[in-house]
Amino acid sequence: MAISKIPSAGFQDNVKFRNIIINGDMSIAQRGTSASSLSGVANSYDTCDRWIFNRSNAGTWTQSQSTDVPTGQGFAKSLKMDCTTADASLSTGDYLKVSQYIEGQNLQYLKKGTANAESMAVSFWVKSNKTGTYICEIFDNDNSRSISKSYTINSANTWEKKIINIPADTTGALDNDNNTSLLLTFWLAGGTDYTSGTLQTDWGSLTSSNRAVGQVNLADSTSNEWYITGVQLEAGTTASDFEFLPVDVNYQRCARYFQKSYELATTPGTATGTGIQIQRGSTQAGQYIGSTINLETRMRAIPTVTSYDHSNANTSGQWNYDRNGASGGVSTGISGQGEKSFRIESAIGANWVVAQFYGHYTANAEL
Repeated sequence: MAISKIPSAGFQDNVKFRNIIINGDMSIAQRGTSASSLSGVANSYDTCDRWIFNRSNAGTWTQSQSTDVPTGQGFAKSLKMDCTTADASLSTGDYLKVSQYIEGQNLQYLKKGTANAESMAVSFWVKSNKTGTYICEIFDNDNSRSISKSYTINSANTWEKKIINIPADTTGALDNDNNTSLLLTFWLAGGTDYTSGTLQTDWGSLTSSNRAVGQVNLADSTSNEWYITGVQLEAGTTASDFEFLPVDVNYQRCARYFQKSYELATTPGTATGTGIQIQRGSTQAGQYIGSTINLETRMRAIPTVTSYDHSNANTSGQWNYDRNGASGGVSTGISGQGEKSFRIESAIGANWVVAQFYGHYTANAEL
């Protein structure tokens, strides 16, 4: 019996984890689905996992995980930026960017800095009421090299798919470690410090004035909003269809950088007993009771752990205790942090035979 040959392209389209970007479909949002009053100078992870909002003034914003998505493409969520206080006249150093930071050890197959360096393709769906030129930048953090490419939003309030080709860079190898090597950045606004030169459309040493030349100012009106989903960065000269992953796989990839005791849909700091961590037993002679918390997956690095009182909304730095009829909130101590566990403890009274100690936590190992 003749065996039919499967075209090689069929294998290429089924290469798993070809998308370097994590949570490119914006489906995981552990920190919450909306964050408002984002302004000033800050870098913050606010809603969709792995996406950081870099800003230096340039208005005030609400970021949200939106259900507005391109029709018939398989996406359920997008990341939305909504301007709530405008800044029509940017200062020279103002900027707005949405970025993802990428570990060097996940990028070694790109062979950057060698004669065999790979080209890359960036693809994504984008929508805004403000048409015009926008900038997508890739920055090599290990060697301070960058490349910027423009794309155009042609039709207001219409989802459009964009594909950007990134040539290979034979200069500057990426470090093989768990620190930031590449940044994929979507510019939303930039002052003259970033827009007064000539757009750097080929790899080269970072020149600030060449990073975002031509970028529209999305902050110039409170009517402005910007949506993105389906972000994919992959090796090669052409963009393949977006790589949809099972939700459990996508979540586990995000949990390497951030995880919590709360339910997936519950914002940290919410007053809820669901999912609390609890330790029962007697207190030590030194009046302490404590518990070792095993994290659900090994994290990128030793995380920063924040404890939360389960009964008082947004009360961080404490857990609750019960002992022989007394109860209340008490400050916590965090110690022994590792990539897979940490210890939490507190003084609740001396030598109690029966006691319990309980609350929530977040563990943050973001780049």
